Amino acid sequence: MTCPICSANTDPRYRPFCSKRCADIDLARWLGEGYAIPSNDPDDAEEVMDALEKALVPESCKPH
Repeated sequence: MTCPICSANTDPRYRPFCSKRCADIDLARWLGEGYAIPSNDPDDAEEVMDALEKALVPESCKPH
């Protein structure tokens, strides 16, 4: 297995990284929002609430 940061062989003490330096680089990327998990969710919280209400309230219960 190779280090995901520099491609060197991994060290069991820092697995999956080769060193503390590469582990710290990876942590800094997570903390600095360098990595992101893809999402199809709306960015706006109001849009999320509207989507939840649509999904949870049956059409027959909505006001006309």
